Amino acid sequence: MFLNDYKATIGVDFALKTVTFDDRTLVKLQLWDIAGQERFASMTRVYFNNAVGAFVVLDVTRESTYNGMEAWKRDIDSKIKLPGTDSPIPIILLANKVDKLEEGQERFLRQHLDTISRELGFTCWFETSAKEDIAITEAMKCLVELMVER
Repeated sequence: MFLNDYKATIGVDFALKTVTFDDRTLVKLQLWDIAGQERFASMTRVYFNNAVGAFVVLDVTRESTYNGMEAWKRDIDSKIKLPGTDSPIPIILLANKVDKLEEGQERFLRQHLDTISRELGFTCWFETSAKEDIAITEAMKCLVELMVER
């Protein structure tokens, strides 16, 4: 749910979300918003504990979030593996606020995110808008499918 008077996460925020996986299966997700601010980076191991999938979100309207996105991806990869393996968990990049892009920026953004996603080893990526509810459900379902199949 998008709130017009959204305030940045301080520390951590927690939510439960139920997603339909198939016709017979509901999956309950625990979503931990662990704040993108660098000052909270030292606490990530606690929040990452037992994670089997992740979203990394960048704001396409703020270039500074691209550097943060790379740092979060590296941090997750270095601290979390699939249980009983040395394999990374599925991590999906969410390019948020696509509703704010100016005309003509979409093509460049897609090419850029294809490259970044491939180079950094994201499982996949989605263009999203929390405000306009663009591709949020699709991204959730994709992550659930990836977590279930692994």
